[in-house]
Amino acid sequence: MMWKRIVCLANSRKLSGRCIAGKEWQNGRVGDWIRPISERPTEEVSEEERRYKDGRDPRVLDIMDVPIAEHRPNAFQTENYVIDDGWYWRRITRTATPKLDWLTDEPEILWRNGTRTYHGMNDRVPTEKAMRLRNSLYFLMLANVGVRVFAPSADVGNRKRRVQGVFRFKGIPYKLWVTDPVIERIYLQKPDGDYRVGECYATISLGEPHTDGYCYKLVAALLTPDMVKRLER
Repeated sequence: MMWKRIVCLANSRKLSGRCIAGKEWQNGRVGDWIRPISERPTEEVSEEERRYKDGRDPRVLDIMDVPIAEHRPNAFQTENYVIDDGWYWRRITRTATPKLDWLTDEPEILWRNGTRTYHGMNDRVPTEKAMRLRNSLYFLMLANVGVRVFAPSADVGNRKRRVQGVFRFKGIPYKLWVTDPVIERIYLQKPDGDYRVGECYATISLGEPHTDGYCYKLVAALLTPDMVKRLER
């Protein structure tokens, strides 16, 4: 067993648990992405597995120590590390706002573009092309983000509403589903519609292959400047 110290940049929904992700943090220096996963076939981390000793759940921007059993990359999800679930996770401190700029990535493109779902935009990658990629996580600074709340399957009788992130990155438009539970709670309380969020940081994740032959891009975390200030308290 080994400990990995990371700054948490996502604690997003995944099936019955969460997908946690962050960047390694060594003596104030930023390292590679790390995604702690469980031994389950679907790899989500349960509440019991990810909790601190005092029972709290990791929050985005926590600097924390995670007990790791082994590095287990899975195709393009090269960031995956299996946790040792016999130990509590350890919260060390919080990340200071100015340091967020140290954490951002500057890709030329969000993996591959050109395919979309009915409601999305550049929101998926064919699995055979995804398998040639080398990573699945980015932390970005976005200048002008919008959020859309609606029921995408209302026309077939499913009234469940979802939250979608709308933005441009390096001139390319994206519409991606949000899996950040904090953002979902905020916007699902509002009526259906389009909302301007403005400048924010975002963690974008490329999910595992689906049975339909695609891998989907997701907004795993969205952090406005106001949210960052509240998280620092």
